Amino acid sequence: MVLSWKQKTPNISIFYSSELLPTSAFHFSISLVPTSKVPMAQNHNSEEQPLLLSGNSKRANFSEKSPWFLSLAKWTLKFLMWVILVIWVCAIFFFCIGRDFLQKWIKATQGTIFGITGSIFLGFSAPILIIAFLAFIYISAFPGDDFEKKKSKFPRFRLWTFPVLVDGPFGVVSATEFIGIVLFIVYVLWTMTYYTVENTEILSKEFIPSKEKSFLMLELTGLRLGLIGLFCMVFLFLPVARGSILLRLIDIPFEHATRYHVWLGHLTMFLFTLHGLFYMISWGLQGILLKKMLEWADIGVANLPGVISLSAGLLMWVTSLHPVRKKQFELFFYTHQLYVVFVVFLALHVGDFVFSMVAGAVFLFMLDRFLRFCQSRTKVDLLSASCRPCGTIELTFSKPANLHYNALSFIFVQVRELSWLQWHPFSVSSSPLDGKNHISVLIKVLGSWTDKLRDIIRSYPDQSKGGSHLPPSRITASVEGPYGHESPYHLMYENLILVAGGIGISPFLAILSDILHRVQKEKPCLPKNILVIWAVKKSKELSLLSAVDAQSTCPSFFERLDLDIQTFVTQQTEPSLEEGKIEQTESFPSIFMKHGSHMSSLVGTGNNLFGGLYVVLSTLGFIVLFGFVQVYFIEKFGIYQWWYRGLLYTACMVAGVVFFGGVVIILWHFFEERREKHEKLGASNENSNDVAEPVLNCEMGQTGLASVQTVSYGCRPNFEELFTNFSDKVGSADIGVLVCGPPALQCSVAKECRSQNLQRGRKNHAIFHFNSHSFDL
Repeated sequence: MVLSWKQKTPNISIFYSSELLPTSAFHFSISLVPTSKVPMAQNHNSEEQPLLLSGNSKRANFSEKSPWFLSLAKWTLKFLMWVILVIWVCAIFFFCIGRDFLQKWIKATQGTIFGITGSIFLGFSAPILIIAFLAFIYISAFPGDDFEKKKSKFPRFRLWTFPVLVDGPFGVVSATEFIGIVLFIVYVLWTMTYYTVENTEILSKEFIPSKEKSFLMLELTGLRLGLIGLFCMVFLFLPVARGSILLRLIDIPFEHATRYHVWLGHLTMFLFTLHGLFYMISWGLQGILLKKMLEWADIGVANLPGVISLSAGLLMWVTSLHPVRKKQFELFFYTHQLYVVFVVFLALHVGDFVFSMVAGAVFLFMLDRFLRFCQSRTKVDLLSASCRPCGTIELTFSKPANLHYNALSFIFVQVRELSWLQWHPFSVSSSPLDGKNHISVLIKVLGSWTDKLRDIIRSYPDQSKGGSHLPPSRITASVEGPYGHESPYHLMYENLILVAGGIGISPFLAILSDILHRVQKEKPCLPKNILVIWAVKKSKELSLLSAVDAQSTCPSFFERLDLDIQTFVTQQTEPSLEEGKIEQTESFPSIFMKHGSHMSSLVGTGNNLFGGLYVVLSTLGFIVLFGFVQVYFIEKFGIYQWWYRGLLYTACMVAGVVFFGGVVIILWHFFEERREKHEKLGASNENSNDVAEPVLNCEMGQTGLASVQTVSYGCRPNFEELFTNFSDKVGSADIGVLVCGPPALQCSVAKECRSQNLQRGRKNHAIFHFNSHSFDL
């Protein structure tokens, strides 16, 4: 039985399903930082600046001043970064056939104080660090492009939004991702084939017993597998840096890059496991297994540190498998902190010059990790907390006006009363245009952590009911982020389809609020036709739409937007008796404000000037420290042990980040504090009423979004029908499809996008561009 109701409203559709919980998704985009076109005179407020842009960056209208010069500089930087990247990747992928060139390179460059370690670092780690330096210059000088310029005149396919695989172990895979997967598989197979042939030729020239040849073949194969795993480890650490300038450069948010980290983690640990197994089999057959495993050689690799490193890696790998991670998240989280043991003992295992092959990627991760540590030390005020009747918590945190985000950002939240180590990611539910001094998230109560959080919030009386003595604050929150897309890609399509499952509606509430604000304030905003598809289990979840007060945000949105919200209640065949009215929300405003502080601005997506100085000075500090140690300790005292040199090398990396980078962080912190005080002097009255209170006891029919909502009971969304109708309405055009929900929902939507695109034989048929927005750690 299907029941529906609908009032006459504009055509914007939202599909939402609560049966499924938001999980991981991946979006890959080569487009570089498209942002809105805003006049210089309006560029003083956070809501008027490019999202996730440095607070002190000024957007000049370059195209009017000297377009040829800036265009030349822009493309020169792009070309230079591409050349360095291609050379670096080729050096890794063709290492097996280029070892003669490597010997010549080492002979030509090892005359410095850094020796062979410096030569290898310069060839394999320096390129990625140079690209990071250039990326800061690029993003600072060219923060974005106009949305209208990014819009194509004719609909066309894009590799990073065209789903190729929708079922299987990788989930939804775009054409770009598929090419990357194929390249890695080809690299591993081709390299191992080459090494196997080479090992066979080498052993065929040795006049030794066949039994010993078998042992040597096993060990040589294990050696080659370890080398390939080491190169894969380079790419393993690049996507795991949340605020990485490299991810910002190619506009891949950390939530999507996590998938790359998972895939590469499986590949790397598979290779390292085979590396250890081949050696252990050889030693076992020779009867020297225990002796070799406990061996700690001074010259050459030290076996025992390798065993410790591999053991830590295996623990992280096993507990990160989906069944374990889903049922025992805390076990996965805590064992993943063993990455410190894994990296340090790997350096002891292989020594300084071998470890320098992966030092660049590891160093970028260390930079991000230390910056996150500094940001997370701040105790953040919780401006308000609300417990909604649909089992959802809304938290509003204080943030500085110069800390920018977009409607697709997410933050990591820690509540120390619940755990000192656990950080949980949540999509932002507020728009940056809702207010520049706060940021909100919606949290579905699903596990023990969220259940305890709800109990803490409910334990406080409402101040409005006359509570005179409140207990001391028991919510000590810290926040990391915000992270997300460098550009708000939901603003780059005239036609949008938003598909949500359950609490997956949260980021789309931020998107709708952002679009409504932009329409009302006449800011750059391409979306004109919006279809929202939302699937929920129970009708009580419909109250989440009240989080967006469309009527007050943009009273004329009926005439200026074609918005249609299609909601599907899957586990009810008819409306409940309470249908049409939002139940009382338990709201506790301002009672947790104790620390008088807001989110720290020390984040990788923050100030580009200080972010660039932090990376550059830390890198220079690491190089200077290692040169000093090389001259005044290693050479002076004749330190020859590989493991000891590897330890010193790692210590110099840490010291470069903590001491040299720490100086920049201190200056950054004081700069932000001083600027904030200056801004407060001129904007205290403006910011006094910045936090919006929850909507309480509102009739469903009175809210703007509910008036454009069609509710169907006892059925699931028919994506083929909905997508076809929307395509017929907009004609030959690009349609951006954003989905936030569990893997099953993502696969269904991706499959429909692919099917619609492959059937594009009809006249004036649209092209569907698949994008996903969810997080699965």
